[in-house]
Amino acid sequence: MKRLILLTLPALLAACTQGGDIEGVKTFKNEGGAHQPGRVAYEQSPPAGGPHNPAWQNCGVYDRPLYDEYAVHSLEHGAVWLSYKQDLPTSQVLQLKEVVAGRTYTLLSPHETQTAPLVLTAWNAQLEVQDVTDPRVQKFLQKYEQGGEAPEIGASCSGAYSGTV
Repeated sequence: MKRLILLTLPALLAACTQGGDIEGVKTFKNEGGAHQPGRVAYEQSPPAGGPHNPAWQNCGVYDRPLYDEYAVHSLEHGAVWLSYKQDLPTSQVLQLKEVVAGRTYTLLSPHETQTAPLVLTAWNAQLEVQDVTDPRVQKFLQKYEQGGEAPEIGASCSGAYSGTV
């Protein structure tokens, strides 16, 4: 009996630590469900939740900045928004496009006001990274795409708004 416990203990510990906290993630306390037309002043840039447009941003890849208000609605549905500085080298933008290829609950776009090269944003969670190859990018996607604190996980991420700024 002791031998069985000793053999399963490492596997149990590994399962408990897998997908734990991701270093550098900032968390917030935004409430969901507040639909508001027009522009919204957000505390974070890019925003990680709060009031948003009644229509969500269709998930996908965009080469132009998005309106925060539509993107926030997608976050409420469980999407992850990967936004990058507009001057990010093309080679890194192409790497990001590969990262999100085949994912149905992600947004990828440049963002006009962020200071970090890449910001990953989910509802009430945000991570700034300096390099698109940072291993935390995959960890963040794994943890927050259709997960985390999103109030409406599983709600649609298509069939709504696909415009850009």
